[in-house]
Amino acid sequence: MKLDRVIAVRNNKTIYRDGDTCVKVFNADYSKADVLNEALNQSRIEETGLNIPKILEVTMVDGKWTIVSEFIKGKTLAQLMDEDPDNKDKYIETLVDVQLEINSKTCPLLNKLKDKMNRKISACELDATTRYDLHTRLDSMPKHNKVCHGDLNPSNIIITEDGTPFILDWAHATQGNASADAARTYLLFWLNGDITGAHKYLDLFCEKSNTAKQYVQKWMPIVAASQSVKGNEKEREFLLSWVDVVDYE
Repeated sequence: MKLDRVIAVRNNKTIYRDGDTCVKVFNADYSKADVLNEALNQSRIEETGLNIPKILEVTMVDGKWTIVSEFIKGKTLAQLMDEDPDNKDKYIETLVDVQLEINSKTCPLLNKLKDKMNRKISACELDATTRYDLHTRLDSMPKHNKVCHGDLNPSNIIITEDGTPFILDWAHATQGNASADAARTYLLFWLNGDITGAHKYLDLFCEKSNTAKQYVQKWMPIVAASQSVKGNEKEREFLLSWVDVVDYE
């Protein structure tokens, strides 16, 4: 395995290309359970028929857990948006179409979105009254069993040379309510400083999925609170500011 071509560096992992394979090497202190869960999620998603890189191997490299999967050649939607800003609306539409395709699938063995969010809300640094309100709101939301990506943003979709979209990074995949997944993507646009893109994305998602915007917005405090458990101080501060927005116009 040649690890001399770095594709990306994240907080807790480094991703390399080795020929036709993509090698994701996690830091030595990264949870083994989380690595194996990510590999299991990706393997289960393969069975839905979605276009994703296939897992080839889970191994150790220099004492670090590593996931080896197919390398998908192309450009991410984020790159295309940067290089071709005049067509940004078209790329946001591609993002929504990919998300609706994901949400059209079921995968009964994935973890349940509501269970994960309840755990995260319990672990966040909000006061007990606010946590209680969020748990209550989460419990009242309709139970669905759609595949939810959990971190869908333009950097996690690669468009190949023939125009086929491939979806990356299934570490946070669950089964649950598609509107929670949309709320997460909307907040990711905000976190990236792209407020205009956030609004365009949400309008298009609601239009194409025939979902009331207020329904997606009801998920936002829940999703923001559950996501605030990870990330840096600035991100936590931003996400927790959304928790106070209890009702929308």
